Amino acid sequence: MSKLKLTLGCWNYDRTRAIQDGSIQPDGIDVNYLDMPVEETFFRMARHREFDVSEMSLSSYTVSLHREKPPFIAIPVFPSRFFRHSCIYVNAKSGIREPKDLIGKRVGVPEFQMTSPVWIRGILSELYGVPVDSVEYFTGGEEEPGRLEKIKLDLPSNIKVTPIPEDKTLAQMLRDGEIDAFHTARKPSTYDGVTVKRLFEDYRTVELDYYRKTKIFPIMHTVAIRREVYEANRWIAQSLFKAFEEAKRRTYEDLKETAALKAMVPWLVHDIEEAQREMGDDYWSYGYENNRVQLETFLRYHHECGLSKRLLRPDELFAPETLEAFKI
Repeated sequence: MSKLKLTLGCWNYDRTRAIQDGSIQPDGIDVNYLDMPVEETFFRMARHREFDVSEMSLSSYTVSLHREKPPFIAIPVFPSRFFRHSCIYVNAKSGIREPKDLIGKRVGVPEFQMTSPVWIRGILSELYGVPVDSVEYFTGGEEEPGRLEKIKLDLPSNIKVTPIPEDKTLAQMLRDGEIDAFHTARKPSTYDGVTVKRLFEDYRTVELDYYRKTKIFPIMHTVAIRREVYEANRWIAQSLFKAFEEAKRRTYEDLKETAALKAMVPWLVHDIEEAQREMGDDYWSYGYENNRVQLETFLRYHHECGLSKRLLRPDELFAPETLEAFKI
């Protein structure tokens, strides 16, 4: 019996490489893995639905669920997770020394609906007393002029979002003091630790303390299927989930290898052992139940900053076939 041919847009991660190189094949599926940077994948999927399956911003996906006919359905696979305290940058002359100093400031963000700034705004509001609507946001390209929101937004009137001029970039504006701070996913090219600094320069300590208090390892991306492809072949949700889970398991084995380092990180063994000690063996977990707290927190933050018209439940995000783990 011939396999179903599906295109998969996803970046080149260690945890997905076994699917990319074909050593793991989802049951019944012939995968054409298209390796692209996340910005390109997200834009092409959100705007034009070019792929059958793709890595997708968790925020963009959540926004899409509020359409009359949601175009995607996700599986609880999370190719990208990231602690984001390190991703709050400030101009040294802005007077921002601690989180509450952000109140009343001008804050840049490539897109208001990006997942990383959703987490940043939520954490700043909940843990540091910086309400989402206490700053003015400026959107645009970080390093290239002309970036626009991928998805049309309908925000509450108390949240102020202004596009920057088409000939400017947020990295330059932060350096020049035209904005005071920057919430982003990529370190800006103008970061030098002098003119442009991190709000939390000792971010490793801050992020570890955050995890110990909350047990949250923030989810950035999920894997979305075009809904018409899923509806015609509902079995693919489980097939894809199993394949991603197995690819991740093999990566765990690679990272634990001590005879020779399989990743170019000098203290890899120490870092892996620390992650296991602090977060458990499955520190990059997939699945619904394992991530319920993280998802509930994200959905609350998403709703509080006006991106969700109602507060969604975590189970509403995923194909129902993937909500329970199969056991023998």
